[in-house]
Amino acid sequence: MSLDQPTQENLEVIINDMAEKLQVVNRSIMDPEDYDLDKYEEIKDLHDIIQMKGQLSVSEIQAFVQELGQYRKPQ
Repeated sequence: MSLDQPTQENLEVIINDMAEKLQVVNRSIMDPEDYDLDKYEEIKDLHDIIQMKGQLSVSEIQAFVQELGQYRKPQ
């Protein structure tokens, strides 16, 4: 499956994968519906970095979650 195209389905795959890798307990903050498809490239870049890094420290996890928060749709 290619994640290069900015589709809602690909966004869901990426967000769910990141939630797993970042060990997010409160999955409500990682609801793919809450993320802006217009920010797909930025979100995918974060996903790619997480994939490359493998094991993440607690501070790295917090930084990635905080960065992701910037790409959520305004409430």
